[in-house]
Amino acid sequence: MTATMIKEFRLPDLGEGLTESEILSWKVAVGDTVTLNQVIAEVETAKAVVELPSPFAGVVAELHEQPGTVVEVGKPIVSFEVDDAGSSNGAGAPDGGSRSAGNSSAGDQSVGYRPAGDQAAVETSANGSRTTAGAEAVGAPAKREPNLVGYGAVVEHSGRPTRRARAQVQGAQAAPPAARALSEPAVPHQAEADVSERPRSTPPVRKLARDLGVALELVPGTGPGGLITREDVQNFTAEPETLAGGPVPAAQGERETRTPIKGVRKFTAAAMVQSAFTAPHVTEFLTVDVTATMDLLARLKSNKAFEGYKLTPLTIAAKAVLVALRSNRSLNSRWDEASQEIVQFNYVNLGIAAATPRGLTVPNIKDADRLTLRELSTALTELTDTARAGKTSPSELSGGTISITNIGVFGIDAGTPILNPGEAAIVALGAVRKAPWVVNDQLAVRQVMSLSLSFDHRLVDGEQGSRFLADLGAILADPAMVMTMI
Repeated sequence: MTATMIKEFRLPDLGEGLTESEILSWKVAVGDTVTLNQVIAEVETAKAVVELPSPFAGVVAELHEQPGTVVEVGKPIVSFEVDDAGSSNGAGAPDGGSRSAGNSSAGDQSVGYRPAGDQAAVETSANGSRTTAGAEAVGAPAKREPNLVGYGAVVEHSGRPTRRARAQVQGAQAAPPAARALSEPAVPHQAEADVSERPRSTPPVRKLARDLGVALELVPGTGPGGLITREDVQNFTAEPETLAGGPVPAAQGERETRTPIKGVRKFTAAAMVQSAFTAPHVTEFLTVDVTATMDLLARLKSNKAFEGYKLTPLTIAAKAVLVALRSNRSLNSRWDEASQEIVQFNYVNLGIAAATPRGLTVPNIKDADRLTLRELSTALTELTDTARAGKTSPSELSGGTISITNIGVFGIDAGTPILNPGEAAIVALGAVRKAPWVVNDQLAVRQVMSLSLSFDHRLVDGEQGSRFLADLGAILADPAMVMTMI
């Protein structure tokens, strides 16, 4: 008879520095047989909605948390009954170290290596004794071996999980907290979300509260661990409010609404405040005749080589930004306050600001400078579709080096965009409009766009920022100018 053991899967750190996630739904139930890397749950962090793959092959023995529950990193969320002989399917299997939580649908992604001591898989043998997976003995020094994201941080005696060490990126230094990308700002400790701020409930109870117009934050939970039950909502007799997370009308004549600051909105706000009060912003503007660019766009759309590709002014502008950076590298850098160094990036991870139902996010295209125009078009389409669907992974939200925000889609001409923390510049693209323009000393109707460039004056001098903006404008005014820059 094959011996079995119970293995606990603890909530992993799904993004650098995140301390909690909310379980949105379970994709499995107790008694289900699962395979290695099968998606077992969908969770939401302050950065993205993420799918969790199973680190083990076996049978679901227990689901420790209900949907709608906010769980701290390192806490057990599900237990599996696995064969003793197959216990290596999880932490130590090579396959387990090649997938990243949240990217099951978007393709495999390297997780890297983590200390065995960081595993949150706890084994229970048939005789009831408990051992920690991967540890040879109590107090044994941690050894590094590949394993699947999902083992969480080591929980200290204080009861709070410790943060995982930031991985060193090959070819670039890891960003300090003061210079992270938009998706990972250095948020003061007191600003971190408290689990007690979020109501514990199940999806049916949330639906009932929404139907009855009850705010779950105001409902005392009588279930296990403060869980809000159906009866709690039905017995709640306070003035009707709206569902937690949405606008809450004031009691006095509903003359104002209050919306809890949480999730992406809270994270974005912290990042923007940090950026505004850390980096000295300078914004410059340039209005450009982009008639030649719009003509080029029309020709490309009718070219068979670009059939099936989505081409927009953003596509051409993004390529122009990448070309202009080649001779203006200071705009693709980072200020490292901790080491008092300027980090020059020799690659471009191009961030694209995206408005999503969950708030503003800035996913980035890795190594965008290596892509052809067709490849860049595909990457932009995938990025925007994924962001609108709320499926952007944490890895896609971190590591940006320069960003673009396309305010022109809202009919706006110009603005003063705020830098993403850890980046030296951001370009705002205005709307393309027909306007009177002087061409060869003659007044003509041309297609015109305004460009706004904000940059960190610690990294970029006025001359450097002006040269970059002038180069970008020259390319958009006459795409043939690219030949003089490459």
